[in-house]
Amino acid sequence: MIYTIVATAAFGLESVVARELKGLGYENLVVENGRVSLSGDERDIARCNIWLRTADRVLVEISRFKATDFEELYQGAHRVCWEQIIPPDGKMHVTGKSIKSKLFSVSSCQSVVKKAVVEAMKRKYHVAEFAESGPVYKIEVSLLKDMASLTIDTTGPGLHKRGYRQDKGEAPLRETLAAGLVLLSGWEYSRTLADPFCGSGTIPIEAALIARNKAPGLERSFVSETWPQIPKYIWGEVREDARKQMNDAPMRILASDQDESVLRKARHNAERAGVADLIVFQKLPVDQFRSRKKYGCIICNPPYGERLSQEDEIKRLCKTMGQTFLELDTWSFFILTAFSGFEPLFGRKATKNRKLYNGMIQCYFYEYFGPRPPGRSLSRS
Repeated sequence: MIYTIVATAAFGLESVVARELKGLGYENLVVENGRVSLSGDERDIARCNIWLRTADRVLVEISRFKATDFEELYQGAHRVCWEQIIPPDGKMHVTGKSIKSKLFSVSSCQSVVKKAVVEAMKRKYHVAEFAESGPVYKIEVSLLKDMASLTIDTTGPGLHKRGYRQDKGEAPLRETLAAGLVLLSGWEYSRTLADPFCGSGTIPIEAALIARNKAPGLERSFVSETWPQIPKYIWGEVREDARKQMNDAPMRILASDQDESVLRKARHNAERAGVADLIVFQKLPVDQFRSRKKYGCIICNPPYGERLSQEDEIKRLCKTMGQTFLELDTWSFFILTAFSGFEPLFGRKATKNRKLYNGMIQCYFYEYFGPRPPGRSLSRS
């Protein structure tokens, strides 16, 4: 069966998700705010879940129609052949959201859609009630400017839940955003990579997973694995293919932090991710960071606001970063921060910057491109 598959994305990462999908061989993508859509079958649902590093989750869009009142919403939802999608024991959980639409009561929209789904199911099963004791089908009704979209979540816990990060630092960066920073930087594993604010190790670990070409969802499960319409052998084959594509690329990733307690957590996380052999962890204040290597990359998420309460401390840190990093005259720097006065304190205007969100915190990703290594061009987004 062919579905409209939707990979949702945090603001600013849509193009990165689209690039990932193209790398997996998908074409004719539709890129919109917060989502990238494609056509695919059950195997493609499994591949997207197991392989996507920067998407939040993978949905199947069931229907899209105009709904300016509850009757239009009910009829649009009722027209869907839910009985061909959800088994009689399926648990039908409905969530919703509404933006700039006449139907603004989300709870009422959820109730209308749930009723429509149940009534549609009765067309085939002819029962008064459903046990809802089987696999979960999380349906979302999303209204935007009076257009209703009905989707089913195939992922379950978000794709950032890789399974390796049980120990977190004080302000953890989501794995999907960390992977996005690495991919946006254009880093290649032949170059030294450093994170002098590694915290619980998310950026170095995601970089190592990318370089090793290890699928981020390889070690976890997904809610759609319980669905009867996706045979278990498909998941097995996709995982086996992913294992075969892993490599033993030699590299050296430097991860440092001045907090020994978070470094212990970072080491444990790297071990669980299977990349501890690729990362060197060291207790080191940022002002002591040095390297004799040339043409390296620093990708980091330094403390800001949420982790440092005094603005003066943040300003001193930005100045220290500039004094330390700019000594590395052949290196490139990629810095995610929510501190709006970063550039003048760092001491140089960024080559490029883009708006990203770390959870609900608006940040900017400042990109400082160093010289290209001799004989090679640097991949830049």
